[in-house]
Amino acid sequence: MPDLLHIDDLYASFNSIPTDSIVSRTVLDTDQIKAVAFGFAQGQELSEHTASMPAVIHFLKGEAHVALGDQEIEAVPGTWVHMPAKMAHSITAKSEVVMLLLLLK
Repeated sequence: MPDLLHIDDLYASFNSIPTDSIVSRTVLDTDQIKAVAFGFAQGQELSEHTASMPAVIHFLKGEAHVALGDQEIEAVPGTWVHMPAKMAHSITAKSEVVMLLLLLK
């Protein structure tokens, strides 16, 4: 049986994101999935890039502009996005943002 991982409040661990920074923390890394929590200060951006595997982004706090291939969305708490492998995407934080990235191996 795999080890249990329980986090009561994932975004509470990002209660002080440094100004002009993006902070990331790997919270789980197994043969099937890698989960990385991100905290963005307002105005910070991950420029366009791709992932070699399918991914899910779940926004937990804040508002962000997200470009996904040819599509653009405005993410808010609760926004959930599934991306196929190699889809170009970028994220710009309109406010302080906390999100969870799940890389599906």
